[in-house]
Amino acid sequence: MQFDIRRFDIYRKIPKDLTQPTKTGATISIICILFILFLMFSEFVGFILPEVQSQLFVHNSEKKSSDDGRIPVTLDVSVFKIKCKYLGLDIQDDLGRHEVGFIDNAIKTDINNDEGCRMKVTFKVNKVPGNFHISTHGSAEQPEDPNMSHKINDLTFGEHVAHLNSIPDSSFASLNGNEQQSIEKIASHDYIMKIVPTIYENLQGKQVYPYQFTYAHREYVPYAHGGFRVPPTIWFRYDLNPITVKYTEKRKPFYTFLTTICAIVGGAFTVSGIIDSMIFTASEVFKKHQMGKLG
Repeated sequence: MQFDIRRFDIYRKIPKDLTQPTKTGATISIICILFILFLMFSEFVGFILPEVQSQLFVHNSEKKSSDDGRIPVTLDVSVFKIKCKYLGLDIQDDLGRHEVGFIDNAIKTDINNDEGCRMKVTFKVNKVPGNFHISTHGSAEQPEDPNMSHKINDLTFGEHVAHLNSIPDSSFASLNGNEQQSIEKIASHDYIMKIVPTIYENLQGKQVYPYQFTYAHREYVPYAHGGFRVPPTIWFRYDLNPITVKYTEKRKPFYTFLTTICAIVGGAFTVSGIIDSMIFTASEVFKKHQMGKLG
């Protein structure tokens, strides 16, 4: 007896002249194909774009965010009512650092018809509690009517990675766009910040070290001992959090992508087939009822 492999065919074919095409079936088929293409495209985009996973841990690695182990800071502030010649940046920390009128890597631009100043500056701070502040302390001449109303255009710590701001629930640029109008002209502004060390690792395993931060703001009129008023200042006081956040880019395995595609195609065709069968059966019953053949 000759062996016939066709006996193992589980996809038996029905002769074409025994099938009956319908408009309803054609409509369902077109909708099903479009639905499958949409789901396949969505799944493909999800496969191509990496998923960002996060974890928390106490990190005490010797790796530093820069060669000298300090944190790079980028500050861009517009002070609306004090001229550039009066403004400077002062830096202090718990290691004894105290710089008044820091001018390295600082760019000042006149704004508001030369009545205000936009100051862009980059510098580094030690990994200890401290502060940096915009003031007129380093100026030999003081303004007659100081007013520290301002807008923070940019404040970032650590290495700058543009797309990090799109990560849900992240705080890499918490103060960007923040504007404060002083209620009293001589009021100071105090930003108290908690800096969170962060590690971002891409698909290639390369790591960058940005920093997130949260803040609280208060406005107050400062007085020295004896009741003398102190020139207004914009303070940025910071402390480091011992907890590190790590973001890691992950991509789904290719077999997971294939399994999902098969599930989409098979499930869509099965469900559409059931719907078409139900509609066809219901229409046949309705026709028999109209012809009076439904006993």
